[in-house]
Amino acid sequence: MSEKPYTLILGTKNWSSWSLRAWMVVRRSHVVFDEQVIQLRTEGLTETLGEISPSSLVPVLKHGDEMIWDSLAIAEYMAEQCPSAQLWPAGRKARALARSVSAEMHAGFHPLRKYCPMDFLETGLSYENAESVARNVARIIDIWDMCRNRYADEGAYLFGQWSIADAMYAPVVSRFRTYDIPLKGVAADYAAMMWDDPDMQVWRKECEEERQSF
Repeated sequence: MSEKPYTLILGTKNWSSWSLRAWMVVRRSHVVFDEQVIQLRTEGLTETLGEISPSSLVPVLKHGDEMIWDSLAIAEYMAEQCPSAQLWPAGRKARALARSVSAEMHAGFHPLRKYCPMDFLETGLSYENAESVARNVARIIDIWDMCRNRYADEGAYLFGQWSIADAMYAPVVSRFRTYDIPLKGVAADYAAMMWDDPDMQVWRKECEEERQSF
């Protein structure tokens, strides 16, 4: 493992779903890292982000003189840097499936993103375009059911043990709570477990502290 310092640049924790994903991965990598939080939805944000991120987006991971942007790229980088953390499943088939469902989340589910943006601390919010959101929700439930049914004997996460795939879907767990999207069965059990995950609860506490400071 490299001894170069890690710095993770994040957006407002209550709102930045991609920051949550990268943060969870870096924490699970068991490295010491500093955080820099950029307050979103403020005047001059575009210029601020342009100075720290090649894409003018967060999150960004700085590792010594290297810079990695995009949550999935950060996840892959940390998996390479910290193989002992086992951020992807060990088995080839499980690893391929985990990468597939992670990439699907990374690239898709646009109605859910647009009409149900992450607001980690809120509950009971309403949303528009219910039909398109419902299609996204149904697909996510299918993914969770498939993964949990295949790997239930190996642990409580999507692939038994925690993996990058769980980080990719962690903001969805938050969204389902915020917008009162009903779940049942395997999906409900998984969402409840993820909400109680220690890292999720640390993030929640930091969202509460952040709200008081901004």
